[in-house]
Amino acid sequence: MFPSNYLDRRKFLQQTGQGLGMLGLAAMMGEQALRDTAHASTSPMAPKMPHFPAKAKHVIHIFCNGGPSHVDTFDPKPKLLEYAGKELPNNLPTERKTGAAFPSPFKFKKYGESGIEVSELFAHTAESIDDICVIRGMHADVPNHEPSLLLLNCGDARLPRPSMGSWVSYGLGTENQNLPGFIAMCPNGYPITESANWRSAFLPGIYQGTYIDTQHTAIEKLIENIRNNKQTSEQQREQLDLVQSLNRKHLEGRDADPVLEARIQSLELAYRMQMDASDAFDINHEPKHIREMYGEGIHARQLLIARRLVERGVRFVQLWHGAGQPWDHHDDIEVGHRNLSNELDKPLGALLKDLKQRGMLEDTLVMWGGEFGRTPTVELPTPGSNAGKVNGRDHNHWGYTTWLAGGGVKGGTVHGATDEFGFQAVENKVHVHDLQATVLKLLGLDHERLTYRFAGRDFRLTDVHGKPVDAIIA
Repeated sequence: MFPSNYLDRRKFLQQTGQGLGMLGLAAMMGEQALRDTAHASTSPMAPKMPHFPAKAKHVIHIFCNGGPSHVDTFDPKPKLLEYAGKELPNNLPTERKTGAAFPSPFKFKKYGESGIEVSELFAHTAESIDDICVIRGMHADVPNHEPSLLLLNCGDARLPRPSMGSWVSYGLGTENQNLPGFIAMCPNGYPITESANWRSAFLPGIYQGTYIDTQHTAIEKLIENIRNNKQTSEQQREQLDLVQSLNRKHLEGRDADPVLEARIQSLELAYRMQMDASDAFDINHEPKHIREMYGEGIHARQLLIARRLVERGVRFVQLWHGAGQPWDHHDDIEVGHRNLSNELDKPLGALLKDLKQRGMLEDTLVMWGGEFGRTPTVELPTPGSNAGKVNGRDHNHWGYTTWLAGGGVKGGTVHGATDEFGFQAVENKVHVHDLQATVLKLLGLDHERLTYRFAGRDFRLTDVHGKPVDAIIA
């Protein structure tokens, strides 16, 4: 154990000759390295240069946890009507027993100049279809919620790994130092696998997502302890300076302990958030016509907040539909999917239009989808699995749909396809790792270069897999 006054090489250069050695080092390292060093000495969340010019600067990820049915939303399959009540010729293994073909109870319609067909469930969203790239050839690894959620969000279905938002924050920092770089909003509690979905794992703790329960409207309930009613801002600053000086002294002798460093940075962020967060989360500051455009309800509120956050420089915002897995309709899919789309469709359509009218859609990547899709066949009654009705769909990882909008993607396009029944991706298949690599590329990050050394090896979001889908990039 080194004594607390031990000098490593960098400290030696900084403190010897009044820092002249450090200036010489900076000259050798170049201007960018000097900027990076300066940022690192102030905040690990300071903006960083991407690997190459980025098309997107921010991400809004709308996550329909539970697995929305692609054949009922963005991937019409008229062949199912022809086979209604009959066994399909290409049934695939499913998690639960399924039976005959189950036609969609929802009508599809062509929208926009592109003429892409979208279900009545997302009629408002479809009004912006010419800005959307529909990826119909998605596929994952297994038909189970927990591993599929972790695969999509963290790149690994089994082991603790940093989330996508954490990787993006690590790679790019964030533009507003008074707000978190990565915010996860989920009303009424946690989704399946809970905070693991926005964890930072072995990345420094400052890159972990900040969870907000958007069932609340009062800022004091949205963000606990956002206001200090006992001290002025100046008194808080004095107190924090004292605490931080002690923390820094404590840190010096502990080889830059990442847990302690995260605590130091979190205290600073909490202090700075008091003004900016109160403003960003208060949608009453929006004009009446904007609030009316988004509509009423939790999802209208959190989508409008998402726009206000990226407008203020937050890098990655993830919006969950609710606690657990609300889109998981093994029974009553017609009723369940309609109810959920009624909550989401209008504000989601408003978000796309609002971003575009503000010129923000160009550099804001909007992503919609779930952890997998659902079977084109009806799920059969299974004790302990469903309510015994024959009007729902099982999980389907073989083929499903995700869509991207803005942020440098080719709008008004469809990439990939499932078979004629919607069971399996068969054309221009896109694995979850490919999607992750594509998102990173749109943000100016090479998924193979965005690494972090831990436990003797370099890790990345896509592990040893993934290839960006260049065909969907404008």
